[in-house]
Amino acid sequence: MMQRRLFLTMGAALAVAGRPAAARGPFDLYDAPAPLLSPGFQDKGGKTYSLTDFVGSFVLLNIWATWCPPCREEMPALDRLQAQLGGKDFAVVALCIDAGGMAAGQRFYAEIGITDLRLYWAEELRVKLAFGVVGLPSTLLIDRKGQEIARRFGPAIWDSPASVAQLSQLIAGA
Repeated sequence: MMQRRLFLTMGAALAVAGRPAAARGPFDLYDAPAPLLSPGFQDKGGKTYSLTDFVGSFVLLNIWATWCPPCREEMPALDRLQAQLGGKDFAVVALCIDAGGMAAGQRFYAEIGITDLRLYWAEELRVKLAFGVVGLPSTLLIDRKGQEIARRFGPAIWDSPASVAQLSQLIAGA
């Protein structure tokens, strides 16, 4: 009996792991949502926000810095994702924690042609402590109630068909 369970468990794991990465969504959802702290963060106009300002929408919170090569690489895909799915039900919140402040983020956006992604900035230490960030980029998926439902460390192709499908399904199903 124990061998059969082990065999079935291994088979199921291999079936999931055996799918190409491009065919899987970027997130493994939690069994239960987790509450979040939210340090204040600012937009380029100096207005202060927190995650409570986004309650009612799904949020893909991407924590990044201009000096982080994988962050720089994935930013155009986040911009395209915001252009494709952004609206009242979904927002990509790109939270720069660069020591150079908002100005560093703005220069970077201009340099690579980011057009649809709003820029937010917050102090690095506060963000890392509040969200438990240990590396960049870190991306949290937050439900309509403001609770974390998944997390991803490292870059992703955010506008891939699998990513868009997973996020669209969550937005439509909630």
